[in-house]
Amino acid sequence: MSETVQKTTPLYEEHVRRGAKIIPFGGWLMPVQYTSIVGEHQAVRNNVGIFDISHMGQLIVSGPAAGKWLNTMLTNNTDKLGVGQGQYTFLLSEDGGIIDDLIVYRIEKGEFLLVVNAARTDEDFAWLDRHRPTDVDLKNRSADFGGVAIQGPRVAQLFHALFGEDVDLPARNHIVDLGLDGAKVSVARTGYTGEDGVEVFFHTKDAVKFWNAVLEKGEPFGIKPCGLGARDTLRLEVCYPLNGSDLSPERNPIEAGLGFFVDLTKPKFIGREALLKTKENGSPEKLVAFRMQAKGPPPRPHYLVFENGERIGEVTSGTLSPSLNYGIGMAYVSAPHTKIGAQIDIEIRGQKFPAIIEKKPLYKKS
Repeated sequence: MSETVQKTTPLYEEHVRRGAKIIPFGGWLMPVQYTSIVGEHQAVRNNVGIFDISHMGQLIVSGPAAGKWLNTMLTNNTDKLGVGQGQYTFLLSEDGGIIDDLIVYRIEKGEFLLVVNAARTDEDFAWLDRHRPTDVDLKNRSADFGGVAIQGPRVAQLFHALFGEDVDLPARNHIVDLGLDGAKVSVARTGYTGEDGVEVFFHTKDAVKFWNAVLEKGEPFGIKPCGLGARDTLRLEVCYPLNGSDLSPERNPIEAGLGFFVDLTKPKFIGREALLKTKENGSPEKLVAFRMQAKGPPPRPHYLVFENGERIGEVTSGTLSPSLNYGIGMAYVSAPHTKIGAQIDIEIRGQKFPAIIEKKPLYKKS
């Protein structure tokens, strides 16, 4: 077997030039950190940070019947999207398992942009293509487009420094097309950090120019380039799930506590019957958030969860929270043991450490 070739984003050379530590992630070579995960995390919580998200997939669905068909493929209700609006949603298998979580934007009346997880792009494309009627067009534009996430409380100031004082920041979950130095970019008010922020999509040829413009204009606002390390600690503090860890084909959105993004009143979508059953019978396990109660090693994925000596679940995500300064995580725990405030134990290298089940999100802005 030959070794898998790792893909690189159009910003890869920039990351290397700026001294980023590079790791393989979902088939891509990506920056995990530039200076320190904690420093980058704090930049996003207090000022502003920029992440390369060019590894994420971008699929275009178009045609007069695109919206109607997409509504049978995704859990949320695409009929509710006006032009320029987006929503978080799921692509499910017949048995309700999560193939992917994604954001869908209606960019024209009959045209949609799906921003999907890097490691799932080909799988998502194949699944959609297999179910696609002849009057719907599906295109994978991932190789020709890149993206960045600009996140943090000072994002509005930076946005105006880039695009002009008179240009309006799009509303939450809206997407607009703007021009910057002759390049066309799409700016969406979304993100994965719990902070205000935008995700910007552009042609790969404009990637380096845009990245450097943001870092230059962001200097007065304390901007830092950020890697996957800070992306993970930020999203976990606000309990945003990670595909492949907290979400998988063995889990459905209701177990994951994300039923809000599933419209069961729609007459038809793939996985609906299975979700109706889960709703009726309750799920045997639920995804809970927890925090460690004692100083000690941070929790990590696959660590076992106990209550009074009985094994009740398994950790899916865990870290030391830079904002809260204690260990935090998420775990699937058997339904009778998911009460907020319940005392649990996390087994770390053969030793049990006390933790407490908390209400999501773990980190709340003061």
